[in-house]
Amino acid sequence: MRQTGRQSRRPERRTAPSAAELARVHDRTLAEAAARELVQPPYPDPGSPGRLEPRPEIGDSWARLRRLGLDPDAGAAAVHLGPAEIEQRRRTSGLDAVLSVLRDTLLQPVGQSPLILAIADAEGHVLWQEGEHALRRSADRIGFLTGARWIEESVGTNGIAVALRAQRPMHVHSAEHYLRSHHSWTCVAAPVHDPGTGRLVGAINLSGPARNVRPYLLQLTATAARLAETELRAHRLEALHQLRTLAAPMLARVAGPALVVDSAGWTAAAAGLPPPGRLRVPVGGWGTAAVHWVPGLGECALEPLADGWLVRPVRPPEADGSGTVTAEQAEQAEGARLRLDLRRQDRPELTVRGAAGSWSHPLSPRHAELLLLLATGREGSTAAQLAEALFGDPGRTVTVRAELSRLRRYLGGLLAHRPYRIAESVLVTVDGPDDPYDLLPASSAPAVRRLRAGLAAGTVRLPSAAPVPPPRGPAGAPTGPQPPASSAASWASVGPQTRSASAETSA
Repeated sequence: MRQTGRQSRRPERRTAPSAAELARVHDRTLAEAAARELVQPPYPDPGSPGRLEPRPEIGDSWARLRRLGLDPDAGAAAVHLGPAEIEQRRRTSGLDAVLSVLRDTLLQPVGQSPLILAIADAEGHVLWQEGEHALRRSADRIGFLTGARWIEESVGTNGIAVALRAQRPMHVHSAEHYLRSHHSWTCVAAPVHDPGTGRLVGAINLSGPARNVRPYLLQLTATAARLAETELRAHRLEALHQLRTLAAPMLARVAGPALVVDSAGWTAAAAGLPPPGRLRVPVGGWGTAAVHWVPGLGECALEPLADGWLVRPVRPPEADGSGTVTAEQAEQAEGARLRLDLRRQDRPELTVRGAAGSWSHPLSPRHAELLLLLATGREGSTAAQLAEALFGDPGRTVTVRAELSRLRRYLGGLLAHRPYRIAESVLVTVDGPDDPYDLLPASSAPAVRRLRAGLAAGTVRLPSAAPVPPPRGPAGAPTGPQPPASSAASWASVGPQTRSASAETSA
């Protein structure tokens, strides 16, 4: 029967590629990349039927290591910590409190399976390593031992590095490793975050022979990471309870509204005002100044108290309760400066300075993505356009609107809507990493991936406080037109699109 009105679609692959197939993909991808640097021949269409490609996270990692010049046959000199620094990092990571839970969850259920459990800190240093003795000797031969820093720049694509970079559970199997000496291994890893701050504290990794790959190990490792975060949350709640016990009699003697929060901003106790769940604490703490502008509370007097802060509002901000921008909020937005710092891969930070004061705090990965898109698309975007930019699905507007509502709670008049945009009076600066592919490396949002490629190709640039002078030729003349610094087309028109750039920028 003849079908009409439908486009043919390549059948989806239902089985995981074998180690031999991955090895061919590895060799072909690196060979084509090397050839591309010498000549520009016509290449096979990457989307042609039957052509196996590396997963996006793996392909991005290989491309980055190619640019760094890492030899897939040799790697680079690995960094190893001494015994004293290993012990110091074990204590400060906080992961020592969950070690017994991880042993029980990961080593006992797999029984006699040849596996190595490795726990790394947020910088990739292997702090603990346990498992079958003969397998650990094999791991020693590739440098995978306690104290080694297991990062891409030294040992190529691997489970720990990719999980820390993507900040989600990852599986790196056989020839998905960049170094050929690691092709006989398979690794699953999951990141661990501090539930109180959202800060990345480390990664849990299981490694074993590639021939013994088991699909359930990735889910098991992800479950262990969630259990570890539950343990960390229990420790924080206990500390918050102790702070509450200390704060209650003090608040009874304080005149006026006040509250006590822990070092991460979580409320332990409050008197005279509705207790917020958490205050936004700057990355470096509140410092020594007596008065600070606190989002949601206005100007506040702050005093250190045990492991937290006593916070007393001086002049709470006015709000009409409707969720719209008040006249006072609009005045605060006038002439404000918003700085989005994305130089650190694991800790995006937002800083706002204006007439009402200044404040800064770390951002969640989703809020960092949204603010990056709004900062590079000052014309504004609809919820559907942002949904397509983030998820590749314009129908996910409910998620986008919910995240924007959370952003507006502390951005106030800085965030406008209809269309969604940063207010025109706000000066926006985005500090990006030296390597464009380190821009929000955990993000798989289509628009962010296109923005990375555009930055690497020099077709777009991030908005900065001062204009970037055009490059000069030998005679001192500009070599050509400069890429736009702030435009919706900066992220919407880089790379292949299904819609025109004008459609993306229309609000």
